[in-house]
Amino acid sequence: MKRLGGVHTPHRKNTAAKKPERLPIPAEIVLPMSMHIGAPAKPVVKPGDEVKVGQMIGEPSGFVSSPVYTGVSGKVKSVGDFRTSMGSMTTAVTITTDGLQTVDESVAPPTVTNLQEFLDAVRNSGVVGLGGAGFPTAVKLTVKDLSAIDCIIINGAECEPYITSDTRTFLDEVDAIKEGVGLLKEFMQAKRIVFGIEANKPEPIKLMRELAATTDGVEVLKLPSIYPQGGEKVLIYSVTGRAVPEGKLPLDVGVVVLNVTTIAAIANYIKTGMPLIEKCLTVDGTAVAEPKNVIAPIGTPLSDVFAFCGGAEGAQKILYGGPMMGIAVSDDSAPVLKNTNAALAFKEAEATIPEPTPCIRCGRCVAHCPVRLMPLDIEAAYEMEKPELLEQLKVNVCMECGCCAYICPAKRPLVHVMKVSKGILRDYQNKKKAKEGGSGQ
Repeated sequence: MKRLGGVHTPHRKNTAAKKPERLPIPAEIVLPMSMHIGAPAKPVVKPGDEVKVGQMIGEPSGFVSSPVYTGVSGKVKSVGDFRTSMGSMTTAVTITTDGLQTVDESVAPPTVTNLQEFLDAVRNSGVVGLGGAGFPTAVKLTVKDLSAIDCIIINGAECEPYITSDTRTFLDEVDAIKEGVGLLKEFMQAKRIVFGIEANKPEPIKLMRELAATTDGVEVLKLPSIYPQGGEKVLIYSVTGRAVPEGKLPLDVGVVVLNVTTIAAIANYIKTGMPLIEKCLTVDGTAVAEPKNVIAPIGTPLSDVFAFCGGAEGAQKILYGGPMMGIAVSDDSAPVLKNTNAALAFKEAEATIPEPTPCIRCGRCVAHCPVRLMPLDIEAAYEMEKPELLEQLKVNVCMECGCCAYICPAKRPLVHVMKVSKGILRDYQNKKKAKEGGSGQ
């Protein structure tokens, strides 16, 4: 097994042994139309409409898009503007629940007998990358030549501290995982399926090895417990020894990567016809009174989720996802999204950003970068406002995992620098392209 850099973060898998508890139906849910990478869904309901569980309330607006369904029955309260945690604006549908949980008449298992029907089912399920990436799964699986894929990697690394929702999928959804593997073998003609699971998850490894023992072409690889082992490019390198080149996709090196919860959700949809309407998420952090794994309808306000876990008194920072790559939200009114695998709340001590001091050129950021970049040189190029140097230093290869900032003794804001530098480089490249086009070259 080959391995790149990384850091040893505290695991803090406090909820790994806690079976998910189902949240009571909230009084109201908010469903943003942009819960995935790509074009936002288009609302197909209006205020006053009655809706039922499993009903589509947002249709895809392009190939790289995904439908949105309601996990509650009730009445549409509003359809209007919504600001995402990233600061952009989208449309959201707010539904007042009736508590009846009436299932929509359209919910029925799809007919799946060939590849196209399988891809249609994946698209109609509303499933996106459920490990946090949010890329529409049907798009990832739409491959012109299936022979170009020689390995499908099932991502079970779950390398971020605190998060255990994928671990619970391994423990609680074994049958769905098995069915998902069968679907990939039958319709994607997968010759080799590899489960990549970190060594700190012995029970999932044991269960998947039992599955592999009875299924041809399935392997389980026990991975070192080092962050960011679950990063797509890092995982591909760990499993296959192949590096995904800059600007290329996993498919360009013959690989497709799917999160374990993603394949379980696909299998459940094809079996039951119920689309993606709820999520299992880990609720933890120093401000959370009773850390748990919780099953909640997508769109549930985080305030309801924290209340179900005894509250999050004194929370100074709330994150979607883990403490390394998670996204901070402005307050606990933010809803559970399709790709919300955790909601973490931290008190002031953990939420306070340390004051940076001057770089001492120790090189730790370089030694620990999982994609072999030079973060200290990129920061220097950023400070000198030299986009051409940012291009040479391959800043776009950065996966923003945060290893550099985590390991830096000077507490330099290196992830922020990487993000901003990418925008600077993009503007530079666009202007350069426009200039070349204008000169007739």
